[in-house]
Amino acid sequence: MAFVGKKFPDLNVDAMNEMGDTFKVNVLEEAVNNKKKVVLFWYPKDFTFVCPTELHAFQAAVAEFEKRNTIVIGASCDTPEVHFAWLNTAKDNGGIEGVTYPILADSNRNLASTLGILDITNETYNEDTGVVTVEGDNVTYRATYIIDEDGVVQHESINNMPLGRNVGEYLRLVDALTHVQEKGEVCPANWEEGKDAMSANRDGVSSYLASH
Repeated sequence: MAFVGKKFPDLNVDAMNEMGDTFKVNVLEEAVNNKKKVVLFWYPKDFTFVCPTELHAFQAAVAEFEKRNTIVIGASCDTPEVHFAWLNTAKDNGGIEGVTYPILADSNRNLASTLGILDITNETYNEDTGVVTVEGDNVTYRATYIIDEDGVVQHESINNMPLGRNVGEYLRLVDALTHVQEKGEVCPANWEEGKDAMSANRDGVSSYLASH
């Protein structure tokens, strides 16, 4: 189910920070109540290989997101305790020590299931035994959401497990969204802050194409 153009699900989820505090986070409320954009990124598992590179890359860009009035939130289906252990493991040992943004611990998979981002290839119910079996790891793909100040999803993307993200692309998308909000123009292919955008009509498109 695609959520682009719709309100982000209104769900409270456990979270952990670098101080060892467990608390509830409602992503929709974070956006609406704080009047900020939110970049929410999901990764499959703590203590794996590609995942820490992504968490450190988002951490390196936190200040840039903050300049853009944007909150960064990580998420997986690990428990808060596992998150805390990972947060206290040095980067050289595959840990994420130094990460300061909150990390959702969706261990009951309520939000991940609602978003439809779990790696479940098949689910079978045996009527004779009453046993439900799942094929797949039942962890999330590398899903990313950009949510605006009204709680509406403006971007949604999903990578398979081996494919790490380019954090710079999410900065570019936040810039594009802000430009649309402030200027009322639309952003063409490969647009970056400082480049020309275009009016959302035939004349605007023709003028842009003629000058490029």
